Amino acid sequence: MAWSQDEERLLAQIEQRLVDEDPRLVARLESFNRRAGKSETRAKGPRRRLRRSTVIIAVSWLLIATLVTTLLILVLRHEAAAMALL
Repeated sequence: MAWSQDEERLLAQIEQRLVDEDPRLVARLESFNRRAGKSETRAKGPRRRLRRSTVIIAVSWLLIATLVTTLLILVLRHEAAAMALL
């Protein structure tokens, strides 16, 4: 939704007052905006790394679940064989 001319004028006045009253705040916000702009331009790299990390974690959990299942099967078979001998 577009802002009315009155709203834009009020915002410009507020911005100007903030600039006049607190130059340190302006410097911090400009620094933040520069850093935020850089991260937006490099957004593809982190997303790709995030997907890769997710796949690695999923595969790791799958391997762990397979190993635990295999160990449980071996232990239960061993106990069943021991019970059959008694």
